[in-house]
Amino acid sequence: MTRLRKMMLEELQRRHYSQDTIRSYIRAVEDFARYFSCAPDRLGSRHIREYQAMLFHKRKLSPGSVTVYLAALRFFYCKTLRRAWRIEDTPYPKKDHLLPQILSQQEVQRLIDAASTAFHRTLLMTVYATGARNAEATRLKFRDFDKQRMVVHIQGGKGRKDRDVMLSSKLLAELREHWHRLRRSPKVWLFPGNINHCGDQPIDTKTVWHACSRAARRAGLGKRVHPHTLRHCFATHLLEAGADLRTIQLLLGHNDLKATAKYLHLSQRHLHAAASPLDSLWSQSPEEK
Repeated sequence: MTRLRKMMLEELQRRHYSQDTIRSYIRAVEDFARYFSCAPDRLGSRHIREYQAMLFHKRKLSPGSVTVYLAALRFFYCKTLRRAWRIEDTPYPKKDHLLPQILSQQEVQRLIDAASTAFHRTLLMTVYATGARNAEATRLKFRDFDKQRMVVHIQGGKGRKDRDVMLSSKLLAELREHWHRLRRSPKVWLFPGNINHCGDQPIDTKTVWHACSRAARRAGLGKRVHPHTLRHCFATHLLEAGADLRTIQLLLGHNDLKATAKYLHLSQRHLHAAASPLDSLWSQSPEEK
C-alpha cells in the first residue's frame, strides 16, 4: 500500500464511509493517476479537467458515473492532501433526468416464471416484493423476516439507513421452500454465496444482475431488465394500486419526496386520469359546436 493510498484510506475510514464508497473512491484516484502515469499529488486542476473530458468523450461514461470520479478526486485533494478546490474549475456534470423502463405486472410474472433456477426465482421474487436495492437484497438475512408482524427489516441500506417493508404472504411461502431447497441449512444469509449456495458469505450483486438478464431473455421480453427495474416496478405498481407517495417514499427509503414523485409519470392510473383532448374534437354534436 502506497503512502498516499494509506492516507486516503485512513481519511475515508475516519469519516465512516461505507466499504463500497471506499472501494470506488480509491479505484477512481488510482485510475486518475494511471491515466497520466504520475503520482496524483503531483497533478492539478488542469489534469482533472482533461480527465473529466476523457471520461465523457472516450469512455462514454454517464454523468452519474463521472460525478463519482469527481467526488473521489475532490475528497482526495480536499480531505487527504488538504488542498484548496475550486468548484468552478471542475463542476459536477448535469444529469439526464430519464424515466426508468417499467414492466407490467404480467411481464414481471413472466420474468419470474422464466428464472433459470429455483434459486434465481426466489431472488427475483424477493427483489420485486420488497423493492430492495441490489446490494440490499444480497445482504438479507433470515432473521430480517418478521413472520409475526409480516414485515421485512432492510438494514444498512443506502445512507446507512434501516427501514421496514411489507412481507408478502406469497414471498413467505416461497422462502420456506427456498430454505428446504438449500443443500446446507443456512445459518445467516438468505442467499448464501458459493456455487452450491452453501457458503458463509452472501452472493454478490452480479448474481442478481445475471438472474435478471437471463430471465428477461428466456421470457422474450425484448427489454433490458436489471435489478433496479424491479424496484421501479415495485413502486409504480404500488402507486397504480392506490398507495400514496409518502408511503412509497418510506418503503423505498428515499430522503426526498421528489425522488419518489417521478413514479407519477409512470403510473397508468395517473397517466389515464384524464382523456386526451384530441378524443373530444370530433365527438361533439353540431349543436355543441
